[in-house]
Amino acid sequence: MEDQTIPELARTYAPFIRRDVYSRGEIPFSEIALLAIAFFTLVPIRLTIGVWLISVYYMVCRLCTLFWDLDRCYLVGLRREVVVRVGRFLCRVFMFVLGFYWINEYYPILEETKDEKRGYHEELERPGVIVSNHVSYFDILYHMSDSFPSFVAKVSVSKLPVVGLISKCLGCIFVQRETRTSELLGVSGLVTQRIEEARLNRHCPVVMIFPEGTTTNGEYLLPFKTGAFLGGAPVLPIIIKYPYQRLSLAWESISGVPHAILVLCQWINYLDVIKLPMYYPSEEEKKNPQIYAINVRKLISREGELILSESGLAEKRDYLAMLRDPREAHCIYPSTLIDNKAE
Repeated sequence: MEDQTIPELARTYAPFIRRDVYSRGEIPFSEIALLAIAFFTLVPIRLTIGVWLISVYYMVCRLCTLFWDLDRCYLVGLRREVVVRVGRFLCRVFMFVLGFYWINEYYPILEETKDEKRGYHEELERPGVIVSNHVSYFDILYHMSDSFPSFVAKVSVSKLPVVGLISKCLGCIFVQRETRTSELLGVSGLVTQRIEEARLNRHCPVVMIFPEGTTTNGEYLLPFKTGAFLGGAPVLPIIIKYPYQRLSLAWESISGVPHAILVLCQWINYLDVIKLPMYYPSEEEKKNPQIYAINVRKLISREGELILSESGLAEKRDYLAMLRDPREAHCIYPSTLIDNKAE
């Protein structure tokens, strides 16, 4: 820590630093007034409707899973059709209640689409996996309202009340991430197998993976893990951005409950989504998942105007540890880190 200069710190921790109104020292009185008004008017309404929506969907999931062993396989047929259609609708309603009154979706036509040698095909095909940058827990809510994919989650999630049943109805792939043993090979194989099954079987839910492995402040893109690219299956890249003026929806450097309360106090929340064409790997990329991941990362960075960073989860943990230590606070809050982006 002592050996690092401010520019080095800025470069290392820039992807995790908040730059909104609530991270720049004293909060203006006008902002406090807006928060107070929203807290006593808007928040109770949103919480009430949110609890009601979750309860309704839980009952739908409970009915659709009667006499069905979700520990054996994912839902299929009419059961899944009902779960998906109702789930997508209620998720979009939930987002509307939370202030996402409209969602801007863009479908850029890339120059590479015309060149199959670059890994793109014009024909439509079902992807086995969707890859996206990861900014906030709202990423999951959006993807559920859009394509209703299955996610990779901890085994402990499947045992949670309400959330556990919903995650099973999503067809989530449950893994034991806490262990660092040869079992990880089994996890990779399980994910790769599900991706291939989803690509070939329309009844199988598409897999959603955040290859960065953690969240950022929405301005940067961390190195990609290779899990989504191991099987060499086509991927559908999606870029999520949350424009803001007061509160950044990025879940960085702030605990869950305070962040959720601040979000609930936002009168309007903004979301931009860039949906890129499906990316077909070249023969070289199929043989080398690391090259495949690097090329898709470069594409997402370019089209989403995101800054590439070599920091990762380890650096993020260091940064959060420094935030918890008051003696180190002066090292990470100077204006050079907050007001400027690291090149």
